[in-house]
Amino acid sequence: MQIKNSSQKRLLLATGRAHPELAQEVATLLDTELVPTTAYNFANGEIFVRFDESVRGVDAFVIQSHSAPINDQLMEQLIMVDALKRASAKRITVVSPFFPYARQDKKHKGREPISARLVADLYKAAGADRLMSVDLHSPQIQGFFDGPVDHLWALPLLADYVKQTFGSENLTVVSPDSGRVRVADIWADRLGAPLAIIHKRRDPNKPNQVQVNELVGEVEGRVCILVDDMIDTAGTIVAAAKALRDNGAGRIIVAATHAVFSDPAVERLSGPEVDNVIVTNTLPIEKTFEKLTVLSIAPLIARAISSVFNDDSVTSLFDGHV
Repeated sequence: MQIKNSSQKRLLLATGRAHPELAQEVATLLDTELVPTTAYNFANGEIFVRFDESVRGVDAFVIQSHSAPINDQLMEQLIMVDALKRASAKRITVVSPFFPYARQDKKHKGREPISARLVADLYKAAGADRLMSVDLHSPQIQGFFDGPVDHLWALPLLADYVKQTFGSENLTVVSPDSGRVRVADIWADRLGAPLAIIHKRRDPNKPNQVQVNELVGEVEGRVCILVDDMIDTAGTIVAAAKALRDNGAGRIIVAATHAVFSDPAVERLSGPEVDNVIVTNTLPIEKTFEKLTVLSIAPLIARAISSVFNDDSVTSLFDGHV
């Protein structure tokens, strides 16, 4: 029997069931197909996944967006990684546009978990060699994974859209809390706009409830760009928008990467406090409304996958990184 040697790598894209539309868009941009996969749940909720063609020796990228029910989506991705590892894939990259449990990246009080670290450990234990994500809630999460991490930024995509659409206005970039100041500062540099900061307090015993205390910066009569990494129930954003209205702000535009949109986010964002909402499709968006604009993150993910596959620089894909 003759052994046939081949130095040519094979790219494989696989997707879970959470957001197949995004994965298909990425595959189309890369001029490839998603690997045929059989996936279903047993009656008791257990998840079964099998790839319907050989994956031996491939450079695999497993795409999964972590929307509700987040635990099912995470488990499905871990099972896919395990299946690839046991089927002799050469390298496995987990592509999680919205990193699950990212908000639990540190202990606020005693006897609390650091769940973001646990998720990173689970990916590694399942067999992942590399991790790719968009706009991590905290950059420190990169250090939780024992391997290369590609931290992609949606900021250029969002900021360029804002500049093209509202660039002629008197813009002010607003950070909704102290944790977003660094990102808001990059936004301000990119847009050539001043920066304002909202100081807030959050009761650690009451999730998703925010109290705004103070606004630092000039917003009166200006178009304010509220920037954040995610919108969950929209409590933070709407509270910030109300503070801006109270201080004489003109139009209020919200720009965020991850549209989690847990109830009652859509209802809140549809109210009079916010004029426009701009997000990406890192997560499937089931509830739309008139003020909403959705930008596709697929081109960024596709370019990053192409760069990793071809051993090119990922950092060179975008500027505005920290």
